[in-house]
Amino acid sequence: MPNNQQPRPTDLLRSPLFRLLAINLAIGACAAVLLVGGLLWLNPAHLRELIFADRAGGVALGLLLASFLITFGSTAMGSAIMAQGRKDDDGGRGGHGSRLAAQELAKRARTR
Repeated sequence: MPNNQQPRPTDLLRSPLFRLLAINLAIGACAAVLLVGGLLWLNPAHLRELIFADRAGGVALGLLLASFLITFGSTAMGSAIMAQGRKDDDGGRGGHGSRLAAQELAKRARTR
């Protein structure tokens, strides 16, 4: 691509990394909306009453939702990125079958 040509939006959508992050951000956002809705429905510690009784209840609800969106969205995106290094044959464990240093020393001591 020449330096004077700008990337098109469709080029960004074809990137597998961008799609992975966007899908997992949407999953995290759905989880955040469900959690805030559940908190308002269950009303723990009269949270719903406190929010809706305030003059600026929309601001409080917006801050609560935004904080959950950031938290759950970044958690979902981060876990998707970290899961990229897994192999299918490692039994679902991460780390590529690495051993602890103590396990490695014990194995070496037994083989001598």
